[in-house]
Amino acid sequence: MQKYQRFLTHAFLPLLALALFCSSCSASTTSTVTPTPTQQVQSTQPVSAQEISTQPVVYVALGASDAVGVGTSQPGSEGYVPLVSAHLSQNSHAINLGISGIRLHEAINQELPIALSTSPQLITIWLVANDFVGGVPYDQYMPDLEKLLKQLRAGTQARIVIANLPDLTLLPALSGGSTAQKAKTRAEIQRWNAKISTIAKNYNVIVVDLFSKDSQLTAHPEYISGDGFHPSPAGYVQLANFFWNAIQANR
Repeated sequence: MQKYQRFLTHAFLPLLALALFCSSCSASTTSTVTPTPTQQVQSTQPVSAQEISTQPVVYVALGASDAVGVGTSQPGSEGYVPLVSAHLSQNSHAINLGISGIRLHEAINQELPIALSTSPQLITIWLVANDFVGGVPYDQYMPDLEKLLKQLRAGTQARIVIANLPDLTLLPALSGGSTAQKAKTRAEIQRWNAKISTIAKNYNVIVVDLFSKDSQLTAHPEYISGDGFHPSPAGYVQLANFFWNAIQANR
C-alpha cells in the first residue's frame, strides 16, 4: 500500500489500512456488460430531471464498494444504487459498475469505457473516499476527475451527479488522532471538495455535498455499518435520497 499523504497522521494508519482491506476483499462488480468502442461526440443539453422521472432511462453507476453495497447483508436491494433505481420509471435499465476497492484512475480504465458504451441518460459517481484515504495526491486525483467528467460529458447526454467527501474523521474506523490532527484532515477534505465542485460545475455536473450539515452521513452512528466505514442499510437509504434529490434538482 502506498504511503499516505502527510495530513493523515500515524494515529490513523492502522485503522485506514483495515478499512481499505475490508473494502478490497468485497465482491468485485455487479455488472456483466462488456465494453465496446464508443465514438466521442460533443453532447447537447443533458437529459432533464422531468425526463428522468417520466421516461425509461439507462442508469449507470460508477463507484467503489459503496456502489456495490458493502455494509449490508443484501447489497442487491439495500445498496444506494438499487435504491436510486427504484425511483426510475418502469422499463428503465440500471447498470452498476461498482468495484470494491477501486480508485478513480483505475475506474477510468475499467468503468468509464463501459459507461460510454451504454448511452446512459443518468450517471451517478462516488469515486473519492478510496483515493483520499489511500493517499492519492490531490494533484493526481483532480486531473483524473477532470478527465472522467470531460469524457462523460462529451460522450453522453446523461444527467450526471457526483458525491464528494463526507467528514471521514467521524467514522469509527478512522476516529483516532488528536483534535488538531482531525481539524487538519477536515481542512484537507474541504480543499478536495472545493476543487471537486469547481470541476463539476465546468461540466454541468451536479454535486451531492456529503460534507454539508444537511447531508452528513458520518455524523449519525445509525448510518454506519458494523465495520465502522461503510454505510448501514439506513445509511444507504439516506445516501440514495441525497442522490435522488440532486437528480431531481433544477439546474
